[in-house]
Amino acid sequence: MNDLMSVVDWSRAQFALTAMFHWLFVPLTLGLSVIVGIMETIYYRTKSEQWLKITKFWMTLFGINFAIGVATGIILEFEFGTNWSNYSWFVGDIFGAPLAIEGLLAFFLESTFIAVMFFGWNKVSRGFHLTATWLTAIGASISALWILVANAWMQYPAGMEFDPAQMRNIMENFWDVAFSPVAVNKFFHTVFDGWVLGAVFVIGVSSWLLLKNRRTDDAMKSIKVGAWVGVAGMLLTLMTGHGSAVNVARVQPMKLAAMEGLYDGGCNQELVGFGILRSQDDMKPGEDPFVFKFGIPGGLSFLAHSDFNAYVPGIYDIIDGKASDADGNEMNTADYATRINCGRDAHEALRSFDKALTEGDSTAMAAASERIKANYQYFGYGYLDSPQEAVPPVATTFYAFHIMVICGGFLTLLLFVVLWAAYYRSELLKRRWMQWIAMLSIAIAWICSQAGWVTAEVGRQPWIIQDLMPNRAAISEITTASVQLTFWMFAVVFTCLLAAEVRIMIKQISKQSKES
Repeated sequence: MNDLMSVVDWSRAQFALTAMFHWLFVPLTLGLSVIVGIMETIYYRTKSEQWLKITKFWMTLFGINFAIGVATGIILEFEFGTNWSNYSWFVGDIFGAPLAIEGLLAFFLESTFIAVMFFGWNKVSRGFHLTATWLTAIGASISALWILVANAWMQYPAGMEFDPAQMRNIMENFWDVAFSPVAVNKFFHTVFDGWVLGAVFVIGVSSWLLLKNRRTDDAMKSIKVGAWVGVAGMLLTLMTGHGSAVNVARVQPMKLAAMEGLYDGGCNQELVGFGILRSQDDMKPGEDPFVFKFGIPGGLSFLAHSDFNAYVPGIYDIIDGKASDADGNEMNTADYATRINCGRDAHEALRSFDKALTEGDSTAMAAASERIKANYQYFGYGYLDSPQEAVPPVATTFYAFHIMVICGGFLTLLLFVVLWAAYYRSELLKRRWMQWIAMLSIAIAWICSQAGWVTAEVGRQPWIIQDLMPNRAAISEITTASVQLTFWMFAVVFTCLLAAEVRIMIKQISKQSKES
């Protein structure tokens, strides 16, 4: 068991490493592609050579980032086969279908039209080139859609049925998988987050140009486009963020409890603005889990159910079988001890089915199949030794969520101030302290985006598929040493790729900023 858990932990670390490096590039690709599309649209309408130069400037930075993002993304998908082969078998075509569509449709769409984007100047008409630019941006978003559909299915498995004969899940309804509420909301929340990061990047780099007194007019025009995209993206991110909270409360209440450090729930539950958690190891039963905190009374109840008096269960409540219904009323469900027993019964029934299948006993197969179906919703709990194993790392989830919220609040203020200043108080944008704030905000935008993914992924632990498969059951039959070796190899390679991108970006920004 210790060897197994070591492989699981190192494989999780490797996947997290790859995903977090990949996520440095994806949101910037999503945001910059839209901003470049808007800039080229302005050039197309005005035929201004200045807007052509501005478009090419940001298009170059987009291309550098896009290339590195593709490299890390390919490695990420391969890891499902190398490190998580049991998972890949268990999910079958359900997980594979969105990834296949992403590769066949979105990736080829991007690959085709990005070539026109960069090499089609003066070779195709302005209208066709503009179309290629927007199709590249659309392709990037479509690519994100199918990746996020696959991820959302892991968070909320839908549109499938377990086939005991194959010992894997099979897709019953593609549209339930593709357009589940979790998938739709996750897609829009992620894309709009990319708009915000791309906008902050444009504002930050433009502020550097202002600081160095280079291409100042181009920088001011870029700031205006970036600010509009950023404000629109932030407002839409806030809306979809609320939708995410509603979905999490409905399908992943344990994650919501961890996000708020909530152990004992209730009605009129406060939303924690920020706080310091006690160590879970030192916390005594009934003791306040916070050293200190401040919050909004009833805020969490409203966030989850649009009702300040709604019931929100805590970690202990969920383990004991308490939940809230769609209207925010307290209700009873299966406690975690019962879920573990049901899961183990499903496992035993699956073994009985396999034996009956071998013996050709159709009656026993039918009986075992019914037992599996009756308990399958708790199939994953059968792998757990105790209810406490189903509790995610509370501190990591709590701090990641609140870092995301605090950074998001700062970025909201920044974007509105920059948009206002760009039209009514342009001298504010030419002050050194404002320029430094804008430049440093690029890092804050990335921290905010990364914290959101940490919240989403750490908050659903120990599940690789919510309630159906924990990490320990999803792993490949490989050695710890092999995973450790590839972990450090990837760490070195990804760090070099990131350093290369930053260096190339800085070189291109400096080079192009000197051009007249």
